[in-house]
Amino acid sequence: MRVGSFVLAAQFPGQGEGEALHRAVRSAEVAEEAGLDTVWLAEHHFVPYGTCPSAVTLAAWLLGRTRRIRVGTAVSVLPTAHPVTLGEQAALLHHTSGGRFTLGVGRGGPWVDLEVFGAGLEAYEKGFPESLDLLVRWLRDPSVAADGERFRFREVPVVPRPSEALDEVAGPEVVVACTSPASVRLAAERGLSMLLGMHVGDEEKAEMVALWRQHARACGRPAEEILGASHVSAGVCQIADRRVDAAETLMKAMPGWLKQGLEAHVTVDGRARRMRDPLAYTELLCGLHPVGTPRLCADRLAATSERTGISRFALLVEGSGDLAATEENVRRLGAEVLPQLV
Repeated sequence: MRVGSFVLAAQFPGQGEGEALHRAVRSAEVAEEAGLDTVWLAEHHFVPYGTCPSAVTLAAWLLGRTRRIRVGTAVSVLPTAHPVTLGEQAALLHHTSGGRFTLGVGRGGPWVDLEVFGAGLEAYEKGFPESLDLLVRWLRDPSVAADGERFRFREVPVVPRPSEALDEVAGPEVVVACTSPASVRLAAERGLSMLLGMHVGDEEKAEMVALWRQHARACGRPAEEILGASHVSAGVCQIADRRVDAAETLMKAMPGWLKQGLEAHVTVDGRARRMRDPLAYTELLCGLHPVGTPRLCADRLAATSERTGISRFALLVEGSGDLAATEENVRRLGAEVLPQLV
């Protein structure tokens, strides 16, 4: 089992953006010290829900400050990025980090980001498969040309080629954030592992893994690839000596952050949007994920892995909104939970 942290650089009420980003960097550094497997970095634009606007840039910084831990994006928003630019950045980080970088990509939402970056609503509604295919080709082929609806250019060489790195890994791993049957099928047909959100429980995640395998078999993906797929489950982790104390920590801090952060999202076309109730959502997360004593947290992770077949976890560890408490949470995850999962 591979347990990592999920870092949003969340800006809690009363905090500045610098404070949120400093906590994000420190939690990642402590994650390496604590023996965690991966740090997963979120990307958001124009909202305090997450103050990191470029997950791949923060990943580069953290890869330079660490020596062992993997760093992944969860996710880089593909509709507002050029796939070749993102592919070049991923290849560069793959080379310079000794193969420690994972590129997670997602479709994002119908937000004003699409207007600001000039992508347009169609990039979100229809363009994700084309962008994903171009990105994957860039990371696998020696040269690439494009003749699609959104991207058209003559054949050009891929420099640097991920396969030319001085390690045994052919290229950076690519994972896809999946929230619907359509996105599950998209990932499966390309043999890409899934990143599944923290808002769904074990039963739904197990169904999505089964659907991925079904689509992968139907389109002829190799059996060893299907068996070896390493999906990622996002969740929340808060550790305390009593479960009630861990839940109380999150119930005090997270609803204010969620309300402030989620309300700030603006749709590009003025469409109505339904926002989760922050208090009810926090209660849901506390019930779904490892929130409680170290023993409870270990049991919850083991149970999720057994029910879903997922062996990798990206756990939100900054739910207290406090730097010292976040660092302690990460250290306890490494010292008191991981040993019970061996």
